[in-house]
Amino acid sequence: MDLRLLASVYGIIFIAELPDKTALASLVLAAENPPVPVFIGASVALTVQSLLAVAFGSSLSFLPTRPVHVASGVLFLGSAFAMWRRSTDPHHLTKRRDFQKSFVNVFATVFAVVFVAEWGDLTQIGTAALAAHYHAPLTILLGSMLALWTDVAIVVFIGNKGGRALSPEVTKRAAAAVFAIVGFALIAH
Repeated sequence: MDLRLLASVYGIIFIAELPDKTALASLVLAAENPPVPVFIGASVALTVQSLLAVAFGSSLSFLPTRPVHVASGVLFLGSAFAMWRRSTDPHHLTKRRDFQKSFVNVFATVFAVVFVAEWGDLTQIGTAALAAHYHAPLTILLGSMLALWTDVAIVVFIGNKGGRALSPEVTKRAAAAVFAIVGFALIAH
């Protein structure tokens, strides 16, 4: 396993997910529910989405290399633009629901919210693009999953208390810049 690639994927996905709607939705859900089922529900949903993204990206690896690099770069640039423009208001991301606070109910609710929110998400697209580019599906999957789990752990266990100190707007802009740099690098490669 290429540890440099693992660290690169981890860094890219970690930064991109911090201001993401799934992280913000997890934060809102953690404020209303026990943290452990929120963390597990979000982590399982993000793992399934990462598996889907890597499978899709790996299937693209059978195409000619240069067009895949350019398409991946364009996807990253488009993601950077979309990230730059998206709202960071958590009240638009999830609505308060009255439900029994059992582990299974909280897990199922969080899984459903995060799973649906992650479809077509910038980090899912980024994971697929990285899988298509590097032809290392296990490394990409592991880097992406670890980054997403770290983000979820931060927002669930720490974020609802200390998250007010971080500006979602600043982290969103930083993630957009990272995606733009990766996009230009893929196109230039």
